[in-house]
Amino acid sequence: MAPVKISFVVSFSSQDPEYPAENLLSEDGIRPWLGCPKEHSKQLSVELQLERASPIGYVDIGNYGCAFLQIEVGHSSWPCYQPYLTLVPTVTPMTPADSKLDHNHYGVRMFKEGKD
Repeated sequence: MAPVKISFVVSFSSQDPEYPAENLLSEDGIRPWLGCPKEHSKQLSVELQLERASPIGYVDIGNYGCAFLQIEVGHSSWPCYQPYLTLVPTVTPMTPADSKLDHNHYGVRMFKEGKD
């Protein structure tokens, strides 16, 4: 199955002016989305809309200093009170030691059905 494009960023919790959430739409190289350095939030979130409703067989996630990651999915036709479904439960792209020492904070992981 061909990859499905992300159409647009619906919302985000924070962004660095030099590395905005819209970078996640980039197809021409790696451009990260980072939280605003002036905000010391311990949690960032972004809501993205795909170009069309599609079954999701796998997701590739690039990491830049993320200690924990969770992916939830929903459908734009759902009522606003319906919670998202968890696609990838909380995982740790970095070990606690790597996070504290600021080591190994770059990487890509693929998440697919039945594996992580």
